[in-house]
Amino acid sequence: MSIIRKSKVVLYATWRGRLLVFREPDFPEYGIQVPGGTMEPGETPDQAARREFLEETGLTAPAGMTLLGERDYRYAPADGPERQHRRWFFHLPLDGEFAENWEHLEMHPDAGGPPIRFHLFWLALPLGEALFGELDAMLGQLPAPEMAS
Repeated sequence: MSIIRKSKVVLYATWRGRLLVFREPDFPEYGIQVPGGTMEPGETPDQAARREFLEETGLTAPAGMTLLGERDYRYAPADGPERQHRRWFFHLPLDGEFAENWEHLEMHPDAGGPPIRFHLFWLALPLGEALFGELDAMLGQLPAPEMAS
């Protein structure tokens, strides 16, 4: 049996002790997620992180973005072959003023198709619930002030 392998970035954008998350109103089964996505051919994890953050939030990644680590995530959907993601996790500490919540369209989804609608909002750290697909796997690597706020 074949395994579909992809390289992904996962982005922990923090602001005032909170984590930027989103729901996909048209796909509620995906639960709460953080920005991130698939690396394009020839792209470095840093480049992919900056591109994905802009595409999924409409915001520019800060200069102070740091790599927290990397790990593999495997899953087997009921309707297809097993998948393995090599995930690079980044921390994006944000400064300035931001809306409490907003809608944004990702115009170029990895799987193709029409734009994906995101409802973005902030959750206090530490989180009181798990994120979809183990996207919270490296939240414990965030700097202490983010987790203590």
